[in-house]
Amino acid sequence: MTGLLLFQIAVVLVAARTCGVLLARLGQPPVIGEMAAGVLLGPVVFGAALPELHAALFPAASLPGLSALSTLGLVLFMFVIGVEMRAPEGARAQVLAAARVAGLSALLPFALALAVAPLLHGMLAPEGVAFWPFALYLGVALSVTAFPVLARILKDRGMQHTAVGRLSLSAAALLDVGAWIALALLVALTTGEGAAGLLRTLAGLGLLLVLVFGVLKPLFAGLLRRHASDGRPSGTVLAALLVGLFACAAATEWLHLHPVFGAFLFGACLPRDDRLMHALVERIEHLALVLLMPLFFAVAGMGTSADAFTATGAGALLLILAVAVLGKLLGGGLGARLSGYSTRDSLAVGSLMNARGMIELIVMKVGLDAGLIGPELFTLLLLVALCTTLMTGPLLALLARRGSAAKVEAAAAAPPEGHRH
Repeated sequence: MTGLLLFQIAVVLVAARTCGVLLARLGQPPVIGEMAAGVLLGPVVFGAALPELHAALFPAASLPGLSALSTLGLVLFMFVIGVEMRAPEGARAQVLAAARVAGLSALLPFALALAVAPLLHGMLAPEGVAFWPFALYLGVALSVTAFPVLARILKDRGMQHTAVGRLSLSAAALLDVGAWIALALLVALTTGEGAAGLLRTLAGLGLLLVLVFGVLKPLFAGLLRRHASDGRPSGTVLAALLVGLFACAAATEWLHLHPVFGAFLFGACLPRDDRLMHALVERIEHLALVLLMPLFFAVAGMGTSADAFTATGAGALLLILAVAVLGKLLGGGLGARLSGYSTRDSLAVGSLMNARGMIELIVMKVGLDAGLIGPELFTLLLLVALCTTLMTGPLLALLARRGSAAKVEAAAAAPPEGHRH
């Protein structure tokens, strides 16, 4: 089984790199290629074209190993993202703006999802799933933003330290934490744990925040100050950082949130030291990005179903996609506009919030495991995640070109330097 797992990893990496290179020529970030590779390796494409070879290469018994490695990649990547986060100038205004963007970019698609849920429940809900659990789950699934994928898109475009980039990342972090809490409540209610499960999750999250920022933050600040003053932790210090990282990730997993949030919280509590950041990127991020994260997309692709590709499924896909895109563009854009950003920057924020990628896949997996959705809706939501993430780059490029054209027109309309008074 070990040999098969190693061969699976090799196949996934070849597919991910190939798709990444092809889409890079179209101006897309590599993460889009990795997502596409996951779909291609699943039963919808590879499994339909060569079913016997697909069954031999990706037997069901081998998928838990791939799944564990993919989770490890997410945790390591989100840890580095947390380390890279910087508090912007005017932090209070930034938090308020992020809260507006997060709130509106969640509420609008959530409301639209509830509006179309009666049309989708009869077609796509598994047998025995009542309307409201299905509708509420659909609302949560269409409200999320892919924080890790958003961070990668911003990094690829060099926008992670711009005002638009910081606002989008902050809003996505706030939104997704809220979405995980809502999803935990929904799953708890569906599985019979009730309100007590939600209260335990909230209480545990509050306790974890106190522990991370009240205890671990000064503890690791002192450790790094004494034993990594040059910003390059030794093997022992790096091991201590990894222990803290995995402990926090495990804590959020036990709280019915995803381990990526524990990883992000731990990274965010470390000192804002650029030397430390570069050292961790050099040692950890490249491994997570190149080796482990493509496995996550491959595992998600294995859960797709060809039964979704019917005339009814195509209509449902267009409806869900319209709700997803309009809700995010209008909600996120309005939140930024109300916070004083220009129309172009507000649309850029809405476009970034529209990227669902990785977080959507995690929400989908939770819903599938809880029995709230079946393979058909799982497949449609995966296509929505791919499409909404795919359109982010072109929308940003279009807005950038319009902004440049506006600047050129303004410069042309301005009087020459010698004629200004």
